[in-house]
Amino acid sequence: MASLVADRAKAAHLADTLKALAHPIRLRIVAMLCVEDLSVNAMAERLGVAQAILSQQLRILRMSRLVESFRARGRASYRLGEPRLRQLVKCLEGCPSNRTQGGRT
Repeated sequence: MASLVADRAKAAHLADTLKALAHPIRLRIVAMLCVEDLSVNAMAERLGVAQAILSQQLRILRMSRLVESFRARGRASYRLGEPRLRQLVKCLEGCPSNRTQGGRT
């Protein structure tokens, strides 16, 4: 595996991936899709957001190829486009969430 220190292209690609994930709704979408494939309606209900907002966020994730859409029972559904996101989400879930803005506990 190429080192991020030496590989500028890889670092740029990963930075773009992190930018795509750097929104609370998009991060929650990816976390849900780590567990199961879901329809747009199911995601909107679980997240408590309007379908239009969800669609905007899904578009960003699709453009980054982090999720992909498919048709199931006549509905648009989504699954992870990058299975290794499961490892990243698991790592993030282990991070402390009680930090103050200054980075000190």
